[in-house]
Amino acid sequence: MPPKRRGGAAARRERAATTTNKKDASTADISPPQGPGSTDAPVAAPAATANSSAGHEKEVMTIDEKVERLIKSYCVNYQRKSELTKPIPTAADKWKLLPAFLRVKGLVKQHIDSYNYFVDVDMGKIIEANQLVTSDVDPNFYLKYIGIRVGFPQRIDTQAADKTYTPHECRLRDMTYAGNIYVDIEYTRGRNIVRRRGVHIGRIPIMLRSSKCILTNKSEEEMAKMQECPLDPGGYFIVKGTEKVILVQEQLSKNRIIIEEDSKEQMIANVTSSTHERKSKSYVIHKKHCLYLKHNSLTEDIPVVIALKAMGMSSDQEISRLVVGTDEELFDLFAPSLEEAAQLKLFTQQQCLTYIGQRVRIARRFSNVRRTAVEEALEILSQVVLAHVPVTEVDFMPKCVYIAVMARRVLQALIDPSLVDDRDYLGNKRLELAGQLLSLLFEDLFKKFNSDLKLNIDKVLKKPNRAQEFDVHNQLVCHSDNITQGFVRAISTGNWSLKRFKMERAGVTHILSRLSYISALGMMTRISSQFEKTRKVSGPRALQPSQWGMLCPSDTPEGELCGLVKNLALMTHITTDIDEGPIRNLAFTLGCEDLITITGEEMYDTNTFLVTLNGLIIGATRRAERFVRSMRMMRRHGRISEFVSIYIDYKRNMVNISSDGGRVCRPVIIVENGKSRVEDHHIQALVAGRLKFDDFLRLGLVEYLDVNEENDSLIAAYEKDITKLTTHLEIEPFTLLGAVAGLIPYPHHNQSPRNTYQSAMGKQAIGAIAYNQLNRIDTLLYLMVYPQQPMVKTKTIELINYDKLPAGQNATVAVMSYSGYDIEDALVINKSSLDRGFGRCQTMRKYSAMIRKYPNGTYDRVMDPPLDQNGVAPFKYDILDADGLASPGERVHPGQVYINKESPINTTGEIGIGLGGMHSDVGGYKETPMTYRAPEPAYIDKVMLTTSETDQTLIKFLIRQTRRPELGDKFSSRHGQKGVCGIIVKQQDLPFNDSGISPDIIMNPHGFPSRMTVGKMIELLAGKAGVLKGELQYGTAFGGSKIEDMSRILIENGFDYSGKDCLTSGITGEPISAYIFFGPIYYQKLKHMVMDKMHARAIGPRTVLTRQPTEGRSKDGGLRLGEMERDCLIGYGASMLMLERLMLSSDVFEIYVCEECGYLGYKGWCQYCRSSKRITPLRIPYACKLLFQEMQAMNIFPRLVLEQA
Repeated sequence: MPPKRRGGAAARRERAATTTNKKDASTADISPPQGPGSTDAPVAAPAATANSSAGHEKEVMTIDEKVERLIKSYCVNYQRKSELTKPIPTAADKWKLLPAFLRVKGLVKQHIDSYNYFVDVDMGKIIEANQLVTSDVDPNFYLKYIGIRVGFPQRIDTQAADKTYTPHECRLRDMTYAGNIYVDIEYTRGRNIVRRRGVHIGRIPIMLRSSKCILTNKSEEEMAKMQECPLDPGGYFIVKGTEKVILVQEQLSKNRIIIEEDSKEQMIANVTSSTHERKSKSYVIHKKHCLYLKHNSLTEDIPVVIALKAMGMSSDQEISRLVVGTDEELFDLFAPSLEEAAQLKLFTQQQCLTYIGQRVRIARRFSNVRRTAVEEALEILSQVVLAHVPVTEVDFMPKCVYIAVMARRVLQALIDPSLVDDRDYLGNKRLELAGQLLSLLFEDLFKKFNSDLKLNIDKVLKKPNRAQEFDVHNQLVCHSDNITQGFVRAISTGNWSLKRFKMERAGVTHILSRLSYISALGMMTRISSQFEKTRKVSGPRALQPSQWGMLCPSDTPEGELCGLVKNLALMTHITTDIDEGPIRNLAFTLGCEDLITITGEEMYDTNTFLVTLNGLIIGATRRAERFVRSMRMMRRHGRISEFVSIYIDYKRNMVNISSDGGRVCRPVIIVENGKSRVEDHHIQALVAGRLKFDDFLRLGLVEYLDVNEENDSLIAAYEKDITKLTTHLEIEPFTLLGAVAGLIPYPHHNQSPRNTYQSAMGKQAIGAIAYNQLNRIDTLLYLMVYPQQPMVKTKTIELINYDKLPAGQNATVAVMSYSGYDIEDALVINKSSLDRGFGRCQTMRKYSAMIRKYPNGTYDRVMDPPLDQNGVAPFKYDILDADGLASPGERVHPGQVYINKESPINTTGEIGIGLGGMHSDVGGYKETPMTYRAPEPAYIDKVMLTTSETDQTLIKFLIRQTRRPELGDKFSSRHGQKGVCGIIVKQQDLPFNDSGISPDIIMNPHGFPSRMTVGKMIELLAGKAGVLKGELQYGTAFGGSKIEDMSRILIENGFDYSGKDCLTSGITGEPISAYIFFGPIYYQKLKHMVMDKMHARAIGPRTVLTRQPTEGRSKDGGLRLGEMERDCLIGYGASMLMLERLMLSSDVFEIYVCEECGYLGYKGWCQYCRSSKRITPLRIPYACKLLFQEMQAMNIFPRLVLEQA
């Protein structure tokens, strides 16, 4: 930086500092201590006056005064120094790029982008790969798919006037939100070629907010007409009325060489090849000092040298040069492999091919074509082993180089163990989104559809005498159900079982959690890994340094899934596939040389770098850094896609270019010559709307980095950290957290596990769900009656619209001990606050009934309530109307009926036609009413009558309860500080401050020391300052409102700078002798409420088999006295109590035992002895008697030997 400008800026700042100091001189004595770097430090003013006065008065000074003068002069110098080292002020509001980014990418957009890519591009590719259907019977017949497209969502109902429908209607009527798949076909009919457009072959569920969804690009007014919430993120499907999300799946990347050590300490290089045709795994293994090639289609491991010779590399020298170059150490390790091939006496290509061909697993069952061993081997080597490396017209060179590089990597890893790859490194992972998973599913269904079609065509064409010409169009329409059912089944069960790709996966889809707005949003960014959770392995669970900025460090569940379920950070994007052709051409243009022109020695020269594109070696370059620089320049100028990543791997001398889908990347600002490319005028243009985020990419100001390229960069967190070597600058450091952890104010002041706890609890907070929450009928809805936005916000809260749909309330909190009912995090709550609506919530439950029609013509019916002789309905049926349904607004008590339904007894058999047909009661009806079973009364909120897709009548009831907080309800602040309500105290007994304010919540101070949640204290301070100043404060991570400023506001308003107040006891009326930390904190009411969990029973139902009390609250079960409780009773010696609990109160049963033979008998008769002499009654548990009888059934005879007690 030129010193002239720097001095000018410093001088300007110093002038500004002196002016502020004059202004602040009056308050200087009461301000809290300032940080050394702050510009408006009030210390400077007295220091300046002291220095100026020292020149005039020549007095003798004491030692103390000298020290004071020294300190003051040091302060001035220090401040001037810090002024000089400050960087030039640049784009201060660069965080404005964030909302611009979230408008085009991020959060839920990756699901939508992926689905759009599947519908617009991938489907066409799958059709192209399987476009021809021929017939074995008629060689002239063919059917060819020309194009495919997906329509907008439409009803199945053909009679409907308006074919379009909205997602909200699908939710209410339990329908699937799906669109039709249309194909254009060309086929032969007799001697003619027929072309048809828009043939319907099935339906596919439509993702909400995708390009095919009816909600795309709609304004808020239009969405309100459709009863849809504009803040709803979309990105999920509606299948049979339930909202289903396809979670992001984490996989190891395909087509990449990964070196690892197995349990036997053998070094292995493995590659998972994946193409549209086949997916397979190939290995190069080092065992017994030799290298082997392993693949499932080979019965045994083939030595690598033999495989290379079979691919046409005849001389040993050529092979060793290709694998080891001129490295002596590597050659010594590779020599045994060469010797092994010589010992097997295999020298020519023909011999090696025969050797391999004899070891091929033959998978073809039906074909009767005999092939020679050489042909088998050629096919396996060219098509199956390393299937992603193309072999064109028996040119095996690329495959030879690939195998040689794998072998070399294994040998290098034997010498230097640090070259073993880390499976958990994020650059070796790919994230599969809804688009990729649906693409696999569609490919499987479409291939199955075509094979079924072919069988049917053959069946018809076999018949010689047909009345009319065969038209395949009719066959197509019949089969369309398979594809529809396949999609619906996979998404609703979550099981992706694709036989073709050997893919068996369960739990891919989850029901979208609608507890709160945040829980729905958090679910969209969740990543589930396919790692078995039972193994206690720390590797995959650990927080990897490579996850910085890509995955949220705080948001992961506790317990067995800890670290396996992760969440995306705020500014991440997941890439989709990009066409490789143009990138390959560009690489060769920029100086990448073809492998054919390079020998082995040159290839492994220190200056030569191999160039790979998506794991395929395409060539080599001798000027790697220049090549990478040019490539990046082309990307920044928009000549290739912004998501292509290119980086140099110096350890392995490789330049890697990636353009495949599923890489996590994020945008950063480009830095050139120690200066950020984004300047103030760019940000102003962005705010004014003249520039969009994509323009920043096009102008080369911002670019996307994936994990691997991030490793090749030097990124500064703040502008002050930029040095000469810096390549990039973070847009905002707080984007390192995800959407859920971004709600926490001042998270950088908390102990890390507390932020993790809050990330789990933030999803359970009751609040507002969506703008259409009162029109929804969900299984379970929790709504807060008076939600508030937090006093202390974060930038994330504004970006994800949490302030529009909040879940919590600002409570005035006093941190003090009170009453002893606040031990172990319990809270004391003010009764008057509850009366005013603090923590009040509504729970809505859905109860639904189908009025079915049965195959034999009978159907369910809804009957009017039965009346007694006075014409009054009994209490059980009291709330029913004449139509047999309870009406909205009725209060429903436990045990009351709200649908008086009856079902026919005979639903399958024939009905007697002669006995009056349908109207006779011969079949008879049994009562199947729906009864309200919850412990507390509730109100009927809504009743909906409609028909489902299959024309069955559907009745849905929404039953509402309003709950106010009671003892045992769970609350938590936003810092992982959870507690239950311990006591509710009248306001007149609570302490109050000078303004007469009583706290809503009293929290025990013992919650702070061990938890170290300093963020909570700062939130209280900032909230209090915000209340006094009348504005919201910010607690954004790594920033937020400064404590000094907050304290100053408190002092200006006559409060103590530390946030403590003097309170008066409400019980004695005396001032409390300590200052109490007192102010607003945002509290969340969680969904765990006592009313849903409370359970006890005296007598109740028993299980049929063992006659023991049932288990669980829903079945009105008993409380089990388990093994450990039994051990305690034994320890106390309370044997009679134990007898009573374990037998008398559970399943006591009287049996009769014959003392003669020891078998169970009847009362007064032994079947075995044929006598009634020595029969004795005995009381044992029924389960014990059952065990004896089951043992007898297995031919084991337990004899009971009785003694006189």
